[in-house]
Amino acid sequence: MAWRGCVLKWAKEGIITSATRNNRFNLYPQQRCGFRKTAKKVEPKKGSVEEAGQPHTEQAESLVQRRAELPPTPPAPKMPPRAYGQLLKPLVFTVGFTGCSFGTAAIWQYESLKSRVQSYFDEVRADWLEKIRPQKQGDFRKQINQWWNGLSEGQRTVTGIIALNAIVFCCWRVPAFQRSMVTYFTSNPASKAVCLPMVLSTFSHYSLFHMAANMYVLWSFSSSIVSMLGKEQFVAVYLSAGAISSFFSYAAKTASGRLGPSLGASGAIMTVLAAVCTKMPEAKLAIIFLPMYTFTAGNALKAIVAMDAAGLVLGWKLFDHAAHLGGALFGIWYVWYGHELIWKNREPLVKIWHDFRTGGPGTGGAGGNGSL
Repeated sequence: MAWRGCVLKWAKEGIITSATRNNRFNLYPQQRCGFRKTAKKVEPKKGSVEEAGQPHTEQAESLVQRRAELPPTPPAPKMPPRAYGQLLKPLVFTVGFTGCSFGTAAIWQYESLKSRVQSYFDEVRADWLEKIRPQKQGDFRKQINQWWNGLSEGQRTVTGIIALNAIVFCCWRVPAFQRSMVTYFTSNPASKAVCLPMVLSTFSHYSLFHMAANMYVLWSFSSSIVSMLGKEQFVAVYLSAGAISSFFSYAAKTASGRLGPSLGASGAIMTVLAAVCTKMPEAKLAIIFLPMYTFTAGNALKAIVAMDAAGLVLGWKLFDHAAHLGGALFGIWYVWYGHELIWKNREPLVKIWHDFRTGGPGTGGAGGNGSL
């Protein structure tokens, strides 16, 4: 039985040690099991006990008096798993990434407007060559071009986003990529990488049904949102919504103490849906599986926001309700205030870029102060 107890104690020590390494906190080292010789008790002489009794008694009384004079130690406060101060870095990244997204979109629009005039004559020449060139029947490339030209500008814009989501979905199926995918393509405030996954997780889906549902909603609202904002502004809003919704998720997880990974484009798509429903609240919507039931876009937005708010308060774990709610609030805010505050004030940046491209102020060239 002594050997058995020793083995069990060694096993417990090994379990505690491995748990210590995995959970990244230190425990006190456990005492090793082993056979030790019993220490011999020193029996003092009778005379020495009587002589040393009184000094030990006085020393014990003085120690008790000192402890009584010390103030009581307050209980240590319970610290959350992740301090709120660690949200500062994701917050700075969100603000910086949002500013860079809109700045890049403004320069992109400037370059598009400038090249539109230059490409006009190229398009005329291409149409003339297409007429005199012998047509090939059943040409696969021609069919692809016809399909592409038949799409709206919004559908052509989101095609690239859908392609990126499909590529990331395929990467999840490669076993060699699993560790990198978990680190950089899932947003988790407890991860060693917290900033870059806030955007990369927007293009990440592990379930085929999850990706198909999100991309269907994005495709359905693509024409409306791009015609309302323009492709450059839409891309800036979509990327910024991914970072902002991830930050809302970080804040909710830190407040509740339930840390875990999240992924998916739902937060950014909620921004698109909320922006369209806020701009056109009387538009009729329907569920894909129940097309006979229609409802207004305004009522749909209210129901979605109420459901996500309830899920956040009640602690539902089926979806990342904080990311959904953050994306929806950002879409509503951008339609009401953000467009005027951000996009309408891009003129100074466009002017600086124009001066840089033309070699200095006052040299002419295409301006970038048009509004979409």
